[in-house]
Amino acid sequence: MQNRELFVHSSKMQNLTVVSINATSPKSFSVIVKVCVVIPFFCIFLCFIVVMLQIFASHKQFLDTSRYILFTHMLINDALQILSSVLLFLCVMGRVKLPLLFCIPLLLVCSCTFQNTTFILAAMSLERYVAIFYPLQRPASWRSDRIWIITLPLWIISFIFAINELFIGKHSPVDVLSTSMICKLTVINQSPIQGVYRLVVYVLSFAVVGVIILFTYVRIVMDTRKMRQDRASVSKAMHTVLLHGFQLLLCLLAFTQPISETLIVLHTNWPPEDVAFFNFFCFILIPRFLSPLIYGFRDQSLRKHIEKRFLCWSKKVFNQLLPISHTCVSYS
Repeated sequence: MQNRELFVHSSKMQNLTVVSINATSPKSFSVIVKVCVVIPFFCIFLCFIVVMLQIFASHKQFLDTSRYILFTHMLINDALQILSSVLLFLCVMGRVKLPLLFCIPLLLVCSCTFQNTTFILAAMSLERYVAIFYPLQRPASWRSDRIWIITLPLWIISFIFAINELFIGKHSPVDVLSTSMICKLTVINQSPIQGVYRLVVYVLSFAVVGVIILFTYVRIVMDTRKMRQDRASVSKAMHTVLLHGFQLLLCLLAFTQPISETLIVLHTNWPPEDVAFFNFFCFILIPRFLSPLIYGFRDQSLRKHIEKRFLCWSKKVFNQLLPISHTCVSYS
């Protein structure tokens, strides 16, 4: 009788184990798929960023131009944004609870760089405006050796906004070293004031940057006929400002998450974590991937160096696969 009870108990435990495995395996597989989708995109993006930064560092003509210095700031900003976003994504997918000592800096970097993107776009549009209308008497702050006067305040303002966004409202005292939690802004700061503050700051900043980009484009278009300058350079400046407007629209896609979440929930049976991943991948990662790549490949001089660099690397790889003597030329 006792053996029979043990057998029944053992059978129940095995059934519970099978049910538990069957219930958790689809979620585990879903997490693996999401990670395998995000990581390759991140690696490709980081590779292009490193290549472009290496080109800027090895060619003095880029460092002597304000436009390329601002673009370098854009590349560094986007690299930090993607790196922090992907790290937060991996922690959330793995349900990893981080100590606040590590979580808060990650959230600060992510929020600061997201805000700073719009400010850098405004600065790049104004730089094109100054280059067209004041080619010989450029203001001192817009020269390549003093462009830090423009970029440093942008980083400081973005950091202040990020700190306020994270710490605004009432908080219960916690131990930063020992307290661990899921690293999400809505988990760290659950104050309703935080959401209102974030909405107001983002709407105002995007509106101001949109007005600046529109102003620079309209002024260039209206005054082009009065100016006796190279039509080709003016046309390039117009297209560049339009590109900054497109980059701003890519950033605005991040604010379509509530709308897309509502539409997906109404028309599909996706679980909440799949909806969150779809929004993260389509409206945050993809725009960040496209923005610097489009700008980098559009620039003829930069595209020429990128093509030479990748051609050189491809020849090196081919030479390793096939034992053919080959010397890679260093392009200056």
